[in-house]
Amino acid sequence: MTTATAPDLLGQALLDYHHGNHAATLTVHCNVADDEPLPASYFFRPLLQMPDLERLALDECRGRVLDLGAGAGCHALELQSRHTSVKAVDISAGAVQVMSERGIENAARHHLLDPLPANELPYDTVLLLMNGLGLAGTLEGLDRLLAHARTLLAPGGQILATSSDVRYLYEDEDGSIRLNLNGPYYGEVTYSLSYNGQTGDEFPWLFVDAALLQDAAAAAGYSAEFLDEDEEGQYLVRLQTSV
Repeated sequence: MTTATAPDLLGQALLDYHHGNHAATLTVHCNVADDEPLPASYFFRPLLQMPDLERLALDECRGRVLDLGAGAGCHALELQSRHTSVKAVDISAGAVQVMSERGIENAARHHLLDPLPANELPYDTVLLLMNGLGLAGTLEGLDRLLAHARTLLAPGGQILATSSDVRYLYEDEDGSIRLNLNGPYYGEVTYSLSYNGQTGDEFPWLFVDAALLQDAAAAAGYSAEFLDEDEEGQYLVRLQTSV
């Protein structure tokens, strides 16, 4: 769940944790929720500590896998241990350094919408976990991401992604929902990260409800299959291209 910030606070925290500071913790600031701590350890969790949705996603991977927004590479490492061909990419230079030091064989710094290198074959699975669809930023960004992902995927390829409906953030004590129907989509939020006394730039993040995602996927030429949902409303979806 990384995005471009200057400085690379997420990368710094991941490097600090990897190099022995197991107390390294970021603070997440959000325009619609209270500040929350984000321990760097979260990005290093082994398979048994991953949520069920993430484990299911790893089981559903097939062929060559591209892990977008890979962070410290916990999913890529697990796939690599299963002898799956996986490339792990992130925009954070620190994250990519950590992944390389942890033994991920194919880790690279990569912007979300960068094209494939000319000599690189398309992928059978694109992985977007840890609310990975959030990297799209906005609904317009989601349309761009889905269109771009088609250039990364082989015929019949799939996106395995997680997101959630955050309508609950706007719920009053009586259970009613306060939404500004004339404003931006309620799932478009703004985040920033703090670490070691520094605060990074704000960045947009998208939480998309299932109905809107299904419409966006159909418009981009995907079929959508919702594989599972957890008790907090986060879901795992498979977006499949035609053969």
